[in-house]
Amino acid sequence: MLSSVLRSKIAIEINISIIRAFVLMRQFALSHKELSEKLSHLENKFNKQFNDVADALNFLLQKDKIETEQKQRKPIGYKKQ
Repeated sequence: MLSSVLRSKIAIEINISIIRAFVLMRQFALSHKELSEKLSHLENKFNKQFNDVADALNFLLQKDKIETEQKQRKPIGYKKQ
């Protein structure tokens, strides 16, 4: 914290102001149900997007393995003569 480094009266007052601001923000967030719901919705949305990115990366990492398996399969259908 600022007051532990500077050890001045102004630094202590600033730290108290910062703590009060965070307490007010927390009270505001907890008292407004709509805001909490929006935050929850955003969290779910971005978690889904990150899961999609992770799936894409996993696919790219296993792409060579899949291509090799596809080439080794026995072809079906008409054979060329």
